[in-house]
Amino acid sequence: MIRSKPEPLGSFQKIEATMCKRSVYALVLPFFVTLAFAADKPANKPKPAQSIQELQQQLTKILTDTHTPGVSIAIVHRDGPEWVTALGKADVVSNRDATAWTLFRIGSTSKAFASFSILKLVREGKLSLDDPIHKLIPEIGYDNKWESTDPVRVVHLLEHTTGWDDLHLREYAKDAPHMSLREALDFGRSSRHSRWRPGTRMAYCNSGPAVAAYIVEKVTGQRFEDYVEQNLFQPIGMKTATYFKPDASQTTTLYHDDGRTPYSYWNITYRPAGAINASAQDMAAYVQFYLNRGAVSGTQVVPSSEIDRMESPASTWAAREGLKAGYGLSNYWSFNDGFVYHGHNGGVEGGLTEMAYLPEHNIGYFYSINSGNGDAFSKIGKAIRAYITLHLQRGALPAAASLPSDAADYAGFYEPDSPRQEMIRFLDRLAGLSRLHFDDGKMLLSSVNGTSTFVPVSGHLFRYVGKDDPPEPAASAALLTPNSDGRFIHAGVTLKRIPTWFALFEVVLTALVVVAMISILLYAPVWIIGGFFKKRRRPEERLMRIWPLLAMLCLVAFVAVFILSSGDIIGRLGNVTLWSLAIFASTLLFGVLSLVSAWATWKGRGEGVRRSVRIYSMIVSAALVIATIYLAYWGILGLRTWV
Repeated sequence: MIRSKPEPLGSFQKIEATMCKRSVYALVLPFFVTLAFAADKPANKPKPAQSIQELQQQLTKILTDTHTPGVSIAIVHRDGPEWVTALGKADVVSNRDATAWTLFRIGSTSKAFASFSILKLVREGKLSLDDPIHKLIPEIGYDNKWESTDPVRVVHLLEHTTGWDDLHLREYAKDAPHMSLREALDFGRSSRHSRWRPGTRMAYCNSGPAVAAYIVEKVTGQRFEDYVEQNLFQPIGMKTATYFKPDASQTTTLYHDDGRTPYSYWNITYRPAGAINASAQDMAAYVQFYLNRGAVSGTQVVPSSEIDRMESPASTWAAREGLKAGYGLSNYWSFNDGFVYHGHNGGVEGGLTEMAYLPEHNIGYFYSINSGNGDAFSKIGKAIRAYITLHLQRGALPAAASLPSDAADYAGFYEPDSPRQEMIRFLDRLAGLSRLHFDDGKMLLSSVNGTSTFVPVSGHLFRYVGKDDPPEPAASAALLTPNSDGRFIHAGVTLKRIPTWFALFEVVLTALVVVAMISILLYAPVWIIGGFFKKRRRPEERLMRIWPLLAMLCLVAFVAVFILSSGDIIGRLGNVTLWSLAIFASTLLFGVLSLVSAWATWKGRGEGVRRSVRIYSMIVSAALVIATIYLAYWGILGLRTWV
């Protein structure tokens, strides 16, 4: 289904390891995540622990079953912590136990401190969220062809509505612990390109908070990390939190999914976007800070109104239509089992984190694992949420309203139009193609993954109701007012309507191309084996068969290299390596060999070539050429992941 949780999801998440896995983790759960707050189906819900002791037993078993070394945990109420601890090992080799003071990498959960810092400067009258950034920091480059009418503003940096591509792999791969923020932004300028009008739709982008942090440096004259330490870490009570590499005895070692193979420490160049190391004790104080709406021990560190603003998206089309759910200022909504959570998750290579709270119920939690194991991460989150909501009363569901009078005008086909990574847009638009229709007073959004059902709440807003998932307690989808760019809807991501004929053409053509290309691989063993028998040899048909097969093997190699490199995708593809060169060569050769295949088919029209073979060769060659043109259009042929 197209409907999804806000695309943070992750965030400096596995590559924040994913790129290619489409999550592998959302900074990287990019190439998208979204490990955070994945909706629990009733059949998969754990039996809620009745006590902290029972919860500890559940979590210990999860660590053991998933080979996850350790986890840092805090369960916090508005009046104080209920449980702050760490389980398992901080380091496997030395057998060092994790404790409540062990520092874990919290990834993109770090981003909120850029928002808090900006809001403080707004409160002091030093800038505005609506200020165009080119007036504040003209020295920081970016491209926006709508700048004269729709400039990139400060708020867009924090709500991920700049339209910029997410970081390129070379930016993730840059390991320069002493690089300044200005130097990092100069190094990564090429990814800051607005692909649509800023302030229209949300697409998670790690460079936005980093640019916002540079504004803080420019206005205050202080290094951002020092400003946060003085104005936020210390007042909140985060005594050991740091943006920089701690002493090895204080921090956890991060591991691959096997729980044994360590990662090297990742010196993230965009530190404001995901570099913080924090302990369970630090994060307990941080969660309590949110629950008390910015107050610590009776002292208001930030006004409660700033917490409210952080939880409220404002700059997207959907927000302007009245949709409250979404990504605010480094803080996003998420629905789980009938409850509305606020917070942020994060990830780095070998570490995943979630911080979430229920403001209406005055309880929240934090946990972080020192492994990239998404299964463990999901199971731990389910167990913690089941425990904290055990005795909580869900709010009443909004009553279903009538469909808007113009609902029928929105029926049709839509494709995703707000990709996080431009590199995988060529896949997103095909895999995410959806049909919107209305039936029995409900809105239905159908795609290759199934059908999502929504009921109207008010106006053009809709609430998700699934067969297996608990119904969401607030609107999460919207029919957007048509504008000069077209007709759009929002359902976790922004989708744009396309002509029905074009959608059907894409579906049919894609199916034919895929079937034809797969048939090349299936047919190859037949004619290869037949070549061993003299009576079945057909030299005049040989090239018509070999070239398509070689082209397909290049495509298979491209996919295989991406999958095999996922264990260290940043290092392998963000630099010039055998892995990244293999991606470049395999995609380029696919295009070249596809054209050669078409040439061989054209030349093979002479005597001795069977009519059936000639027709088949024409079909597969046409499919290969179509695929080549499509991939070339989206910049995939000769893909250089290191630039």
